[in-house]
Amino acid sequence: MAELISQPTSIQSLYSMYRETKLYVNRRYQRKLVWTLTEKQKLIESILKKYPIPAILIAERDGETGTYEIIDGLQRLQAILSFIETSFPDLDNRYFNVNNFPTAKKNADEGLFEKNETGPYLTPKEISILLDYTLALSVMRNASDAEINDVFDRINTYGHRLSDQERRQAGVQNPFSNMVRTISCKLRGDVSHNVLPLTSMPSISIDLPKTKHGYLIQAEEVFWVKQGILRSTDLRDSMDEQCVADIGASIIGGVCLERSKEALDRVYNSDDSESERISNALQIHGDDTFQKEFIFCIDEIIQVCNAGKIETLKSIVFPTRNSNPFPSIFAIVFISFHELLIKENKKISNYSGVKESLRGLGRRGRVEIGQRASSPGERRKNINQVKGLIQQQFIPNDRNPRAFIGNTCPDIDAAIRRSEIELGNYELKQGILTLSNAREIDSTIIKKLVNTIAAIANNGPDSAGGIIIGVADKESDAIRIEELDGIKSLKVGNRNVVGIKREAKVLNISLEKYVGIIKEGLKNSALTESIKMSVLSTIDYSNYFDLGIITINILPQKEMAFVGDEVYWRNMDSTEKTQDAKRIAILARRF
Repeated sequence: MAELISQPTSIQSLYSMYRETKLYVNRRYQRKLVWTLTEKQKLIESILKKYPIPAILIAERDGETGTYEIIDGLQRLQAILSFIETSFPDLDNRYFNVNNFPTAKKNADEGLFEKNETGPYLTPKEISILLDYTLALSVMRNASDAEINDVFDRINTYGHRLSDQERRQAGVQNPFSNMVRTISCKLRGDVSHNVLPLTSMPSISIDLPKTKHGYLIQAEEVFWVKQGILRSTDLRDSMDEQCVADIGASIIGGVCLERSKEALDRVYNSDDSESERISNALQIHGDDTFQKEFIFCIDEIIQVCNAGKIETLKSIVFPTRNSNPFPSIFAIVFISFHELLIKENKKISNYSGVKESLRGLGRRGRVEIGQRASSPGERRKNINQVKGLIQQQFIPNDRNPRAFIGNTCPDIDAAIRRSEIELGNYELKQGILTLSNAREIDSTIIKKLVNTIAAIANNGPDSAGGIIIGVADKESDAIRIEELDGIKSLKVGNRNVVGIKREAKVLNISLEKYVGIIKEGLKNSALTESIKMSVLSTIDYSNYFDLGIITINILPQKEMAFVGDEVYWRNMDSTEKTQDAKRIAILARRF
């Protein structure tokens, strides 16, 4: 039985907990950072005026005394703590002065955040008021997951605090909701562990065009917004997850779902027969299988949009200027692709032909749209209509429909973004050539790759990662590559995709030969045989917007990896060799 303890805590103490990684966010029930700048500023104003603000509810983590999961108050906590780290000014356009708070100054000096150097600032008295302000903190101890879920659900029943889809997903933990969450995270680019420190939340949150908070993911770069399917503000309310849930339930259940709030509510209500039907169907289909199918179909849609002249799906579907999103039509297009590619085991023979067949689809009379097209029967008619338009551009496939090609565009986007959060699990390489004018193969590159593979494998049997070749993690490298090779890099998060096609061209070799150089180097290395065979079987190439990307996937291993007799480990984003017996023992105990 859970117990609740009142623990009034000053903001100064909470900041220490924050930077000591004692505050965690569980993504099963917590939404993204969504407060606007004004909402944050009004909260700071309330604190400076010594007004009361709602209580913060946290739960002590099982088996980890002194660390807590935030149950209620995520937006408030992040606003307060990010204000201290000068992420935004107050309503009078004044910043927190970290020079008046030694703890924050130390963190800034260590590079944990970039402090504002110009001001204007709060007065020393106001800084004292803010740091000494006592928050009403309530702590749940000995609480089960079920009790935490129940509390979160009850808190968010009062008033319209969450969108319909956020309320559906919040706290629900079953194969369907987890699948929807995983697919949505991959498409947004905020893939991460389910539980992560509060300090990492900006890395998986979305900046809207008019509300720049310094979050890593830009709304206009997210698939849904980039293709015009949703507005950037729709991401705040998890409309992307609602789209995935609607499409997923319609495909997995075998019958198009009615497009309504009530129909989706039933899918998420564990006591409803519709939820049981979808759950049973998913168990047969396989949630992991459907995730791969979904991402594969998205990748095919992207390739259609990029065939010939790159266009957004919205500009194809609506040739005349239109500012409206079109999630209902997208669902029809997606299900049509899924049925042709997966159910009927076909492949696209002419991407440009599919694009032209879809052109003007949103014009009145081509497919039924609006409220009249929300019933299962009308949705099926629309799907049949779209399939009829595009199926001549598809031909029979000679491979198993479940054997999807790896490294789709969404997969690569997610891995690149994830590399900025999970530094120890990912490594980025711009290519195999030096950046000198001579453009020679770096004689140390294979050795570096081998050492890094071993180090990532030594993260433990529950850890996976990878090396992505064709991505520059330094802006200066990207600029140099653009000058040398005459290409335009593609920005993904804070990284620059430069591709490897340019290097194959410089070397005057085929892409197959280029990939072969890397494979041969790994094959002849002194890497532990089991991990060597694993990476050789999963190394993959993707065309990725005609730039070319190679991914070396490092799957979880059952034994420690060596390079000959040498031991390597990951220290954040660096690969280090160790001869220290204690360090080697720690690595060995992971297995």
